[in-house]
Amino acid sequence: DIDLVTPLYEIGVQGIFTKTLDAALLSNRIDIAVHSMKDVPTQLAQGIQQAAILPRASYKDILVFREEWSELSEALGYVSSEWSVVSEGNILTTHNSQLTIATSSIRRKAQWLNRYPHHTIENLRGNVNTRLRKVAESQWHGAIFAAAGLERIGLRPEKSIELDWMLPAPAQGAIMIVCREEDTATKEACALLNDAVTALCTKIERDFLRALFGGCSTPISALAELKEDTVFFRGNILSPDGKEKMKIAINATVLQSAELGSQAAKQLLEKGAGKIVAAIRDAGE
Repeated sequence: DIDLVTPLYEIGVQGIFTKTLDAALLSNRIDIAVHSMKDVPTQLAQGIQQAAILPRASYKDILVFREEWSELSEALGYVSSEWSVVSEGNILTTHNSQLTIATSSIRRKAQWLNRYPHHTIENLRGNVNTRLRKVAESQWHGAIFAAAGLERIGLRPEKSIELDWMLPAPAQGAIMIVCREEDTATKEACALLNDAVTALCTKIERDFLRALFGGCSTPISALAELKEDTVFFRGNILSPDGKEKMKIAINATVLQSAELGSQAAKQLLEKGAGKIVAAIRDAGE
C-alpha cells in the first residue's frame, strides 16, 4: 500500500492489494500468499489458484469514535446505555447532525451517506496503526474499520461500536491462501486448513459481486450465513453518493445454494440494478 493519499475509489484497480504478492508467487520467490479475501479479485491471476479459506472472523464493520460515546450516540440514533438503534425508520429525520466520518471504502461511504446524507465523509488511508493514529489526531467524529482487522491484532479500541445495519464487503473477515496452479503439494498441504462453511459462504458472496460487475472498490455488499441446512443471503448495491440503493434477501438449502449469489445478482439486475452498475462503471472511466 504505497500510495496513502489517493482514495481507493479513485484508484479503481482490481487486485491493487494482491498484485505484488502475485508477482512474487509467479516468480517462485514465495510458495503461498495469504490475503484478506475481500481484497482478492474474483478472477485470480493466471497461474494462481485458491488453496484454502480459513475460518471466518467477524464480518462486521465498526465505528471507532474519537469523542465520548455519549456525545455521539444521539447524533447517530443510538441509545448510549444499550448501544442499540432507536428508530430504524426515522433516524435520518430525527437525528439531523453534522458529523464527519472517515473511510477509504466506497462501499462504507455509500452505505453511510444513504443512512446519514447530511454527514461529511473524509478519506482515510494507511495501515491499521496509521489510521487509528489519524483518528486520534484529527477533528473527525469517527472512522469506519473492519472489526476483523483490528481484533486479529488486538487493537480494537474501547471507543468503538459494531455497525449492525451495515452489510459487509463480500468475503469480509475471511482469509484466502493462494499458491501456484502447478504446485499440487502445497495445495494439498493447505487444504488441511480449509473451512468448508466459510468457503461456501464467501463463494456465494463473491459470485454475487462478480455477476454485478464488482471489485473491491465498488459499493456492493453481500453476506451469506449458514444456519442448520439453509444458507441465508443478503446483498445490496448503492450509487457511490448513497442516494440510490437496491437490496435483496433470498435463501436456499445447502444442496441448492451453489448458484445462490448469481441468482441474487440476476434478480437485482431484473429489478433495475443495471442502471446503478452502469453509473459506477461510467464514473470509473
